[in-house]
Amino acid sequence: MNRTLTCLLGCFLVLCGLTGSVKAAEFYVASGGDDGNPGTAERPFATLHRAQRAVCTRAAGQGTTVHVRGGTYYLAEPLVFRPDDSGTADAPVVFAAAAGETPVISGGARLELAWRPYRNGILQADAPPRLAIDQLFVNGRSQSMARYPNFNPHVSIYNGYAADAFGRERAARWSNPIGGYIHAMHRAHWGGYHYRITDRMPDGGVVYEGGWQNNRQMGMHDEHRFVENIFEELDAPGEWYHDAAQGVLYFYPPASLKLDEATVEVARLRHLIEFRGERQSPVRHVQLRGLTFRHAARTFMDTNEPLLRSDWTIYRGGAVFYDGAEDCELTGCLFDQVGGNAVFVNNYNRRIAVRGCLISDAGASGIVFVGDPDAVRSPLFEYHQRQSLEQIDKTPGPRSDNYPADCRVEDCLIRRVGRIEKQVAGLQISMAARITVRHCSIYETPRAGINISEGTFGGHVIEFCDVFDTVLETGDHGSFNSWGRDRFWGLKDAPGESLPDLALLDILEPNVIHNSRWRCDHGWDIDLDDGSSSYRVTNNLMLHGGLKFREGFHRIAENNIMVGNSFHPHVWYPNSQDIFRRNIVFAPYRPIRVGQPWGAAVDHNLLHQTGVTDPLPAEVLQQQSGRDAHSVVADARFVDPAVGDYRVREGSPALAIGFENFPMDQFGVQRPELKAIARSPVLPAEGTDEPSATAAPQKFVRVWLQATVRELDGEEFSAFGVSKDAGGVHLAEVPDGSEAAACGLKTNDLIQSLDAQPVKRLADLYRIRDAAAGRPLTVGLVRGQGPQTVHVADYPFAVTESPSGSDFVIVPLAEPARTLPIQAIQSQPSPANEPLEALRDGRLAENYGPVFRNDVVGGMYRVDLGGVQPIAAIRTWSYHQRGKRGNQHFTLYGSDSADDPGWDIGGESRYVPIAEVNTIGRPIDRYQATSVQRSGERPLGSFRWLLWVVRPVTAVRENTAFQEIQILRLEETQ
Repeated sequence: MNRTLTCLLGCFLVLCGLTGSVKAAEFYVASGGDDGNPGTAERPFATLHRAQRAVCTRAAGQGTTVHVRGGTYYLAEPLVFRPDDSGTADAPVVFAAAAGETPVISGGARLELAWRPYRNGILQADAPPRLAIDQLFVNGRSQSMARYPNFNPHVSIYNGYAADAFGRERAARWSNPIGGYIHAMHRAHWGGYHYRITDRMPDGGVVYEGGWQNNRQMGMHDEHRFVENIFEELDAPGEWYHDAAQGVLYFYPPASLKLDEATVEVARLRHLIEFRGERQSPVRHVQLRGLTFRHAARTFMDTNEPLLRSDWTIYRGGAVFYDGAEDCELTGCLFDQVGGNAVFVNNYNRRIAVRGCLISDAGASGIVFVGDPDAVRSPLFEYHQRQSLEQIDKTPGPRSDNYPADCRVEDCLIRRVGRIEKQVAGLQISMAARITVRHCSIYETPRAGINISEGTFGGHVIEFCDVFDTVLETGDHGSFNSWGRDRFWGLKDAPGESLPDLALLDILEPNVIHNSRWRCDHGWDIDLDDGSSSYRVTNNLMLHGGLKFREGFHRIAENNIMVGNSFHPHVWYPNSQDIFRRNIVFAPYRPIRVGQPWGAAVDHNLLHQTGVTDPLPAEVLQQQSGRDAHSVVADARFVDPAVGDYRVREGSPALAIGFENFPMDQFGVQRPELKAIARSPVLPAEGTDEPSATAAPQKFVRVWLQATVRELDGEEFSAFGVSKDAGGVHLAEVPDGSEAAACGLKTNDLIQSLDAQPVKRLADLYRIRDAAAGRPLTVGLVRGQGPQTVHVADYPFAVTESPSGSDFVIVPLAEPARTLPIQAIQSQPSPANEPLEALRDGRLAENYGPVFRNDVVGGMYRVDLGGVQPIAAIRTWSYHQRGKRGNQHFTLYGSDSADDPGWDIGGESRYVPIAEVNTIGRPIDRYQATSVQRSGERPLGSFRWLLWVVRPVTAVRENTAFQEIQILRLEETQ
């Protein structure tokens, strides 16, 4: 007899005995019960499955509560709720912890073992036959599979990593590594990879499969990797290894553990409770309350389904799994050390509520909402895939309703997720609509606290949340992260004017982020990345990483506070229609590749500067955005930042420009038992204001081939699609007619190699350039997030020499006949110590020379040759005064102006950059000399005026002790 008929027969028998009104049914389950019992308080059932069968005997319209007594319930198979298990709105089916008791729903088994010594403190025991062990728990705590390197709680990435984790030399020590696992970070730290060792090679190396856990395939990180489940690596307390072929379990117990008295458990099942219905026949009105879920198996090798063009792949499963349910609730439950996702809401689901739950130490994500890709019109799955305007379905919205919608996550504490997998989030949303997340505290995550994978289908509300200590093991991310790689993103042949409308094809309602607190120390507090469109970001307190908008359309940021940071606009469309107003920032904006003017409206913002009592026009913001006509620089006059109260006081200049205070005491969980254990973010220390926000910056422009170059700052590498480790040098401006442009370089190229050597910082660029000494260079760069190669044959470079005495061989002081006479020499500001004339007296002294005072950045020396002259080389000498001031760091400019060109090297400058010289870190004895010259012994150019703009060369901002300057005639090198 099938289950439905059994339920109908039971209901008929119950109805036959009814004589009055229908009363709620109650059943009881206890770990010491018996499934032959009637399920009463006095004679409870033993299993949840038996209670489930009893529930279907209730009368039509009768509510039912199953009271689950304390104890552990080991499931041999998942408890599956189907449509015929449904309740109604007035009569729900409830499985609840008995009052004051803690029932544990386990996907594992308890082992009764007889331990005996093995060797070196390791014990062994015969395990039950055919036992598959995924995780081992001792007294409720998960132990480490035998691993290399050993588990170290003080190392954030993987709790220990090593470049040689599975190198040939180490793997040669392993007798049988088959079944071992390799875990490795993504090369760019965009999540992680996992592999299973399947064989070994004759040379000792291993063969493995996997790596499908990330949708941005770039290979594993060279260093951040470890191996586990290798018998020879069983060498530290807390580690274990199961020899399945021999049926032996090995364990190295900590010294304080009395193993004979300990509870030893293993995980087996991936899912503990499932809801399986269909749109036409969903599971309805079933509630789980106060239950604890443990011992769900790890799922990292099953995480392989790509989520559109996000960086994610997923495993559709979790300890509690919803697929085809409506109006079901999960309330007051604890998820403790489950191996994969804690809660997964899959495809068609409506009005699922997760309330007051604690999710701790999950192997993957906390709570996941993911719809069906077939519900998306014109979906693409890999980052680099593109389609044309003619190819796409231009109908707005989804193709079907096979996705989660109108669900809520409220008052939950989610912490320490991603203990195994790294492309995870405390809460993940993909292909869903109108998911509300409110009053949640989320922290200690390897990646985002909350992630939205794309714009399908919008309407999400995130409010009153407290999200911090995120992106702890990865990079290029935020406490909140989103992508918007929808139909419009990267669309070929789409007119630019049509993109604002096309951006709304998939996101039907704006996503709202408001009244929340965010802190990310390894990225942005809120990161709206790659095409994220139609967002309303209001009333947020951002404590460290600021706010980033990249590429999308129709975003509004109003009434936010960015402590110690600012607004990061990256790579905007000219007609983005973005709005940024009535915000308080602590520093000038940090744009990358954004043309002026910005967006639809950027105005009425306040640049906070402590002590500025009378508001000043925010000229620096105006210069950056091309807008901000009414923005000001002023002290915002916060109420009490030391305790996190960033409301502004009465009379604050922020109120005058339209800023409105919002509550500072409603972030995060409110449920008393969760609030009592929830942490709060570390508050910024006093003095987080950036100094001199109102002052004009001292100029020291970095140049190469007459282009303006700069190092990547903070999280800017994200804008170029490269890893933070790889770094690079950004060509911020390549003017038409410059040497860089003549070589084929373009504005916003990112140089990452020179002559096949990595270029992470400007010092690398100049060092490799100088070592080439005029030989042709091959430049490896990233353009439009794709690799390019450019060849440079003609360029200035610097020759450096530092002899043990004062006898220079490569860069000697030349005879006066070989030099161009310096008619006049000046500086700005005035130097200290020796007079400027010392720079042309033909003598190297052992003193400071005419040195700029400490902290002067952008001090200038200028010489006048009296007329335009062809120049072969420009030489500069310095003395290593007190072992500190011999290195040189300057940018050299030239001008052929007939009259005084002034000192300005800015926008309308009459100077052209010649070269930057940086010898910091290069060996130096008493003196150092540099010679700027051009490849092929060609002239540097013809100039009358030469200008050195110098930069301090020590950690305490001391300037170089220059001694002499010489300009060589062209004949000198012929």
